[in-house]
Parts: sequence; C-alpha cells; structure tokens
Amino acid sequence: MNDNNKTIKLTPEGSEELKAELEVLVGDKLPKAIKRVAEAREYGDLSENSEYHDARDDRNLLDTRISEIEKILETAVIVKATRSKDRIGMGSQVVIHLKGKSSKTKTLQIVGEYESDPLEGKISSISPLGKALMGKKKDNEVTYQAPAGEKTYKIVTIK
Repeated sequence: MNDNNKTIKLTPEGSEELKAELEVLVGDKLPKAIKRVAEAREYGDLSENSEYHDARDDRNLLDTRISEIEKILETAVIVKATRSKDRIGMGSQVVIHLKGKSSKTKTLQIVGEYESDPLEGKISSISPLGKALMGKKKDNEVTYQAPAGEKTYKIVTIK
C-alpha cells in the first residue's frame, strides 16, 4: 500500500526492473555520489561551495529514489500477467486502432502505475485509457477522455 492506502500493483517484469534499478543505484551511483560529496567538501567554505551543494543535492535525490523503490517493492502486490487472450488484464499486450480520420494503430502493454512508460508502449491500468481497456474483448470499442479530447479505439488483438 502507498500513502493513499491504495494497493500498488506490479507485473513480475516491473518488479524485476525496479530491483535492477535499485541494484544500480545502491551498488554504483550512491557510492560515487558519496565520494563526490566528500571531495567537494574538501574545497573549503561550504556556504559558497556550489560543487558541494550540487553533489549534496544529487545525493539527496538518489536517497529519495532508493527509499521510494524500497517502499514500492516492500508493499507491492505482484500481479501475474493475464494469460487470457479473450479479455484485457494486467500484463496484456493489446493492439488498438484509433477510429476516425488518422486511423493510427498502437501496440500497448497494460502495467502497474509505477512501471508505466508511454514512450515504451507501457500504460498504467489506472490511466484513463488503461481503465477503458481493462476487461474488454477483441473487436470491442472503447472511448475515453484524452487531454486532446475524446478518443475511440477498436481492440484489434489481445496477446
């Protein structure tokens, strides 16, 4: 559960990606950041030492991200990918076709909110489009409110 007492859902792949990110942060980036802070501290007066303040800010960002990932991994529920090719669920890969003038086709994967990456075609199950797609079948049409206005997609395939 997160701060809002909502269950955090992750696919197994999303959990593994977060674990890999945590490993890089703790094993590589954090030690380098600690060293950079120590080196910058040696430059003298800390009140006017911009290198020290930058290094410390970077360290704080790393610490925050590490804590966030650890909390997600501690509290997340791992949701196995839906194996059904009949209905869309977590982990489903979906090909959708935009109805209307542009007739675009997109391939998307439905994932948990902490692993979504629209540029990679991964959308959250709680996003407006994700919510509209969940539980639907091939050849169904879904309409949702996008920032640019209402859009309607036809579900072409479910993998």
